[in-house]
Amino acid sequence: MAADSSVMFNGNGNRSINPMPNLQRTYQVVVAATKDMGIGKDGKLPWRLPTDLKPLRGRLNVVLTRSGSFDAKAAENVIICGSMSYALGLLATSPYCTSIEKIFVIGEESLNQSTISPLDNKSASKKFEVQNFSFLPKMIFERCEEYMYLNLVQEIISQGTSKGDRTGTGTLSKFGFHMRFNLRRGFPLLTTKRVFWRGVVEELLWFINGSTNSKVLQEKGIHIWDDNASREFLDNIGLSEREEGDLGPVYGFQWRHFGARYTNMHNDYADQGADQLLNVINKVKHNPDDRRIILSALNPTNLKLMALPPYHMSAQFYVANGELSCQMNQRSAEMGLGVPLNIASYALLTCMIAHICEFVPGDFIHVLGDAHVYQTHVRHLQEQLHNLPKSFPTLKINSKKKDMYSFVATDFKLIDYDPHQKIEMKMAV
Repeated sequence: MAADSSVMFNGNGNRSINPMPNLQRTYQVVVAATKDMGIGKDGKLPWRLPTDLKPLRGRLNVVLTRSGSFDAKAAENVIICGSMSYALGLLATSPYCTSIEKIFVIGEESLNQSTISPLDNKSASKKFEVQNFSFLPKMIFERCEEYMYLNLVQEIISQGTSKGDRTGTGTLSKFGFHMRFNLRRGFPLLTTKRVFWRGVVEELLWFINGSTNSKVLQEKGIHIWDDNASREFLDNIGLSEREEGDLGPVYGFQWRHFGARYTNMHNDYADQGADQLLNVINKVKHNPDDRRIILSALNPTNLKLMALPPYHMSAQFYVANGELSCQMNQRSAEMGLGVPLNIASYALLTCMIAHICEFVPGDFIHVLGDAHVYQTHVRHLQEQLHNLPKSFPTLKINSKKKDMYSFVATDFKLIDYDPHQKIEMKMAV
């Protein structure tokens, strides 16, 4: 068949000859290999396709042949072309350019050679004697889950809406996303920058203990809450009677004493309010099919008493097939500093509850409402986006601990955490 023409066969056996087009379409190459990674033998494919499976519904089949030998009797929606370049050019013309979305090239060695250009096409001028050939092992590259976070950051920076905010800093914002992390095979601590793991652990233990005193964290070198518990900040939000360091009925108080009357960070609230965390643990252990295994930090009656209303508002736990999963809902998701810590914190909480209830950690699903990047963080996040993700670490929990309220930071070990260097970002207050 000549390279400057093609024959189109339709269902009634008619054919038409078309002129050579000038444009070409892009394409994807599909390589079928044997178990031994062979892709062809004697110029033929390493497999055979049964006759009854050959028709592909909703597809146009383009057959490349130099000999012109093709049985057109049973051909329907088939084009015969004499070269790859002609076929791509033809598919760039009407009506194919509008009706065909993707082009796949499937064939043997010679076709692959014509479709995949070598990275280096220089010819060697000398001959070399080679005793042994080395082959790379077969590898399957899985898409790293960290790209969910990185792609979302990139989307917000490039397409986000410019908005004002409480701090006066300004943000780029988009609404409504979710990320799903598999806790069975790794712990989702981001690797494109070093995440403050010790801070994640100590803050979560602080929540679990029901504390609202930021100085407890300060004494351990954790300064996550310093700015929001400062004298200046409390005065500015109308809590001038509040002692410095007293954050009010924030996360830990709601988890352990929901509905109790809050007075100050020093009072003992034992047996006051609903211990939601204890209820979650009891339901996971004794009634795992319950659809109300929920931990809520949102208490509208207490919002005016909080230094900050809850960003991560609620978490729902789900048990199936011996696994515990968690879905956390976050109304305000600050992508630079906050979200990496939030991912790790709720993943850790899920692993802890699974550990003491003798389940396997399943998935952590993170639902984000207003996902935003502060204008002052854009440059730093662009730097982070240039870093290639590495494998997530694994988490080991002290097997001797079975009481949720007895854990200390040294009970949690990260294995094989090898992140890129820390990237400094200033918190907007």
